[in-house]
Amino acid sequence: MSKRVYNFSAGPSMLPLEVLEDAGANITDYADSGMSVMEMSHRSKYFQKVIDDAEANLRELMHIPDDYAVLFLQGGATLQFAMVALNFMNGSGKADYIVSGTWSDKAAKEASKYGDVKVVASSKESTYSYIPKVKKEEFRADADYVHITSNNTIYGTSYYELPDTGDIPIIADMSSNILSVDIDVTKYGVIYAGAQKNVGPAGLTIVIARKDLIGKARPETPTYLNYQIHADNGSMYNTPPAWCIYVAGEVFKQLLAKGGLPAMETFNREKAAKLYSYIDESKLYSNPNAVEDRSLMNVVFVTGDADLDKKFVAEAAAEGLVTLNGHRSIGGMRASIYNAMPMAGVDKLIAFMQKFEEANA
Repeated sequence: MSKRVYNFSAGPSMLPLEVLEDAGANITDYADSGMSVMEMSHRSKYFQKVIDDAEANLRELMHIPDDYAVLFLQGGATLQFAMVALNFMNGSGKADYIVSGTWSDKAAKEASKYGDVKVVASSKESTYSYIPKVKKEEFRADADYVHITSNNTIYGTSYYELPDTGDIPIIADMSSNILSVDIDVTKYGVIYAGAQKNVGPAGLTIVIARKDLIGKARPETPTYLNYQIHADNGSMYNTPPAWCIYVAGEVFKQLLAKGGLPAMETFNREKAAKLYSYIDESKLYSNPNAVEDRSLMNVVFVTGDADLDKKFVAEAAAEGLVTLNGHRSIGGMRASIYNAMPMAGVDKLIAFMQKFEEANA
């Protein structure tokens, strides 16, 4: 059997080992059906239970009220950039975006194809090293929605306090921090997230949308991109990403069994605090971000020497600490410590960082 490594990839990322092992044990015969979830009809009673259980458990985990639809879709968060605009930029035709990283910038540019998009604030001038703070009066009173990206995977920053938008719905891309902390869903109009970081395999996208906001898609909206179509068909308007939904459902069960999101948040804060504390005390490594905006999920750091950074990544991989290279746009290192990363992985990383610092400082 091959030796598992500590995978610090930003996504696809680590999944809980027990979920992987259980999925493997059931891969050829799920629930005595004689079939894999990858083989069975999505119209079968077996899969209907899989998707029903997944939705029920996600609702329990996140305390999602009945007046919100839960959808299991495809296309990643990237497809949502257009889907959001087509479905919700439907009143004034205006939407306000806070650009705090690459993905929110792409979301704003995509939405601008369909209406009047205003970037009300951006931290691009500082290489997205902080979350822009926006006052209520800076938003346009007639904007259909305000869009944020709650965690910036590339740059390692995160929202901990939502902007005051008054009655304007907040739409949030939570791809890289969904299920990592306990949130109040009712503060959002829509939440969407690609699954490949904290939820399950790549190929699944979760959308949580207030029901009174959907059903008003623009006339030119393709049928498949209309949220109401998916809500009316229980996320099975067409064949859904069945295996991804099954694995996500198993992750939801595990999170519930371990104390839900409050317990997960405590664990994630402990992991991040330990790693940031070491970085801050180090003479070799540094983190460029505003302390109050540092991400719990994606910890970026540099040595200040690009060649030394490359050496760090290579030597870490040899020690079983893989995918620590920073995003190609900024370089350096990035340790993504999503829910499935155990404390032992963080401890081993810090031990390696200490050894590397002693040898190279």
